Amino acid sequence: MSMETLPLRQELPEEETWRLEDLFPDDGAWEREFREVQERLPEVGAYRGRVLESAETLLAVLRLEDDLSLKLERLYAYSHMRKDEDTTNATYQALADRAQALAAQVGSAFAFVVPEILAGDPAAVQRYLSENRDLELYRHKLEEILRRKPHVLSAAEEQLLAQVSEIAQGPGTIFTMIDNADLKLPTVRDEEGREVELTKGRYNRFLESRDRRVRKEAFEALYAAYKERLNTLAATYHASVKKDVFYARVRKYGSSLEAALDEDRVPVEVYTNLIAAVRESLPALHRYLRLRKRVLGLDELHLYDLYVPLVPEVRTEISFEEAKRLVADGLRPLGEEYGRVLQEAFSSRWIDVRENRGKRGGAYSWGAYGTHPYVLLNWHPDMDNVFTLAHEMGHAMHSYFTYRHQPYVYGNYSIFVAEVASTCNEALLLHHLLEKGPEESMRRYLLNHYLEQFRTTVFRQVMFAEFEKMTHEAVEAGRALTAEWLCEQYRRLNEEYYGAEAVIDEQIAWEWARIPHFYTAFYVYKYATGFSAATALARRILEEGEPAVGRYLDFLSAGSSDYPLEVLARAGVDMRSPEPVRRALQVFEKTLEELEASLG
Repeated sequence: MSMETLPLRQELPEEETWRLEDLFPDDGAWEREFREVQERLPEVGAYRGRVLESAETLLAVLRLEDDLSLKLERLYAYSHMRKDEDTTNATYQALADRAQALAAQVGSAFAFVVPEILAGDPAAVQRYLSENRDLELYRHKLEEILRRKPHVLSAAEEQLLAQVSEIAQGPGTIFTMIDNADLKLPTVRDEEGREVELTKGRYNRFLESRDRRVRKEAFEALYAAYKERLNTLAATYHASVKKDVFYARVRKYGSSLEAALDEDRVPVEVYTNLIAAVRESLPALHRYLRLRKRVLGLDELHLYDLYVPLVPEVRTEISFEEAKRLVADGLRPLGEEYGRVLQEAFSSRWIDVRENRGKRGGAYSWGAYGTHPYVLLNWHPDMDNVFTLAHEMGHAMHSYFTYRHQPYVYGNYSIFVAEVASTCNEALLLHHLLEKGPEESMRRYLLNHYLEQFRTTVFRQVMFAEFEKMTHEAVEAGRALTAEWLCEQYRRLNEEYYGAEAVIDEQIAWEWARIPHFYTAFYVYKYATGFSAATALARRILEEGEPAVGRYLDFLSAGSSDYPLEVLARAGVDMRSPEPVRRALQVFEKTLEELEASLG
């Protein structure tokens, strides 16, 4: 039997790799900038004890922080993206580790700035803002610092926390190395009976196979690999949660959830209302599972049956070139400027396309202020990957417009709104594909795809959000997160979300061990809130045209110049209310009704 293996990095065609030379022309340039940041760190100490000495001194230290932070951002992004090309490459493992260490040094060097601002007279800050026109740039940043005064410690304590930050990143770093470099996946038999190396990218493709044996074998093989490391991964995740709880307590928050949400000034009720709204709609999810079981002709629906397309006759073999055309056509409602930048991204090597040996799994958009953003893919030629391309280009375009319209201090955007642009792109692409008047089988496929977006982006992510809330509350109550307890709680959640209509396979209890987002606590709920906001924005863009597009581009361009709930409100969506989530779930039910009627 033949063995299909992944290509080495150097075997990929150049035009399908990203051009990181736009960040640094070579590793030598990276080293020179690294040394410059190191050598300039002593400049920071000259401002210790003097931050509020005058408006000019305050402006100078803020500008110095921007300058060194921008250089650090470039160093960090380049080294980590190089490492992600091949996680076994020791050279870039070392560069990434050095960038991470430098980040801790920079954070430690500037740790006195915020405490000195908070220890001073708030009236002095306001006076300086009125005295110095150049300082006005930092008004929102300074007001945000003053808002969080109850949670900022003394200068010495803040410096100590900054020095600890590198250690605090340990659990996430360890998980990444286990998951991407050390985890050895077995071979499985594909539809033709060939022995094929199981990878994370291929795993997703195998779960969509029409051959149930392939789905089952891939599912069991993947989770068997994680089961062998359950105790290690439980200890790793426990350390991550303890880190979150430690920082929340040190900063005098009532819980780690409150601490995580306060960064965006999001009330805890937004999180708990989201879970409540989704749980109210679980009967609709169960109804969808019943439809899936019936259409697939199964006596029992297993969790490895959830991803296979319901419409077998649909052709989903799509080249990357064709995918780019479909995405560009789908996003035409966003206007000429958006389309022009999108074409530049496609033609100027912003995207790393193919899977190669050692490459980080999944997909993301990243980059650094002052250059264009980048997108990492692990491309497979199917319709789901077309939507992934649209999704990641949404992130990239959000970054592009933010970089273009905001100064560095506001040149990023909150994670709370990060998924809005990406899922809005997917909604527009879906609308375009449906409006093209596809044949009935393709229409059914697309309707099912939309339902799967809801299942994976809303229902599944909210289940993850419940799990995170549960694990953090357990540690806050003094419980140890053993592998046994984690598996028990995760299985119970799956039973509540899926068990009414699906067999809860024993392997799913181990799934928590492979979710990288759990190492960025309370992140995943933002997929669901972002999906809900994107549903509303896409509808308005399609219904209102140019006025809605203008508001949307303003949203993309806002960066962190205001709080995320305010930025969304100006675009026309109030996420303080549970209504956008409820309306999105109503769309789920309406789409389900259409697919039910189509399938008879």
